[in-house]
Amino acid sequence: MGQLAFMRMFILVSISVDINDNRRHVHVFKKGGRHMKSVAKIWIESGGLKCIEIAESVLSAKENKMITDAIDRNWDFINDQISKTFIGEKTELKNIEK
Repeated sequence: MGQLAFMRMFILVSISVDINDNRRHVHVFKKGGRHMKSVAKIWIESGGLKCIEIAESVLSAKENKMITDAIDRNWDFINDQISKTFIGEKTELKNIEK
């Protein structure tokens, strides 16, 4: 699992076995507590082009918008880090709040 970015109480990750999925995406985990739990899955592309859509989420509309806006602003970085995950390279962790 490659940690890609964090913002406030969330961590965005990519998972190497997701290479076989039909669209690139990130999993959103909520920090804190004894166990990190996935709270959303967000598509970041469609047909190789930027297309940010929520696949599933238990977050509020405000939290979803905050995360999708941050992904949009940092799309190139996140997409590059997903590529690193898929080829087994170490990913960088970036604060995407700013």
